[in-house]
Amino acid sequence: MLLVAWKRISMAPDLAPKTVVLGGLPTVQTTRRQLAQLMVRDAAVNHDSEGRVPPKLVFSSNGQGLALTWNNDRFRAAMMKADWIHADGMPVVLASHLTRTVLPERVSTTDFFHDAAEAATAAGLSFYMLGGSEKQNSDVVAAVRHQYPSLRIAGAHHGYFEDEDSVTVCADIRASGADVLWVGLGKPRQEYWSVMNQELLGGVTWVKTCGGLYSFLTGDSPRAPKWMQAASLEWLFRASQDPKRLLGRYLVTNPIAMYRLVRHTDSGLFNQGRLRRNELESATERPHFRTPGAV
Repeated sequence: MLLVAWKRISMAPDLAPKTVVLGGLPTVQTTRRQLAQLMVRDAAVNHDSEGRVPPKLVFSSNGQGLALTWNNDRFRAAMMKADWIHADGMPVVLASHLTRTVLPERVSTTDFFHDAAEAATAAGLSFYMLGGSEKQNSDVVAAVRHQYPSLRIAGAHHGYFEDEDSVTVCADIRASGADVLWVGLGKPRQEYWSVMNQELLGGVTWVKTCGGLYSFLTGDSPRAPKWMQAASLEWLFRASQDPKRLLGRYLVTNPIAMYRLVRHTDSGLFNQGRLRRNELESATERPHFRTPGAV
């Protein structure tokens, strides 16, 4: 089934998306459906390599992440190690209109999961769900199996483990034969963990960070109305649902994220909006991430 899907996709135009620097991060110009097709293509290539290559890291860009790049060298370096960064936040999409590479749509991880699940079901790919408490992890597996009964869930593991246990966790993921690993450990831990353990996950096609996805899949957290999502106000809806935890965070991170989008977007229209080449290069060089268990 995978080979059939791969032959169909390989006949389509080149799926490698263009990238545009938005808020300092190289962001792919893609739709949710195209990104799901890219996942299937990468899986076919990975199967041909018989697991000899490390997985691709697929991260997302939103307000919280952009704010973290402001004064956190380690997080910025982790983001720069991603193979694909997609626009999870609507302000990122709007900022692309300042450039010559406009993003076609918002690729929210919460929405993209369903495109990925449908594509994976058709292509015979399998998922591994990492993160959350034991109960939430169990609940999300049950919820996904209920909504996508033909989708293969190769395995699952809660997110309450120490970094020194990552070698054992990665061994379980590899042994499961999973194609796509969903990592819901919260920012910035999920990005750090993905980078540090990439070399231990040979055989996996994608390591996809997913933040609070599990809460939405289990119904613990409701989505904002469509009009609020389109108006870049989903943050306000979420803050209204959990003001004690989120309101203060958004009041701090949103202004920083907006500044990053204005100041570090490669608009091609005004020089002060361009990300300097040396900033990109320095971000990829520091700091060094040590794989747990490595000498």
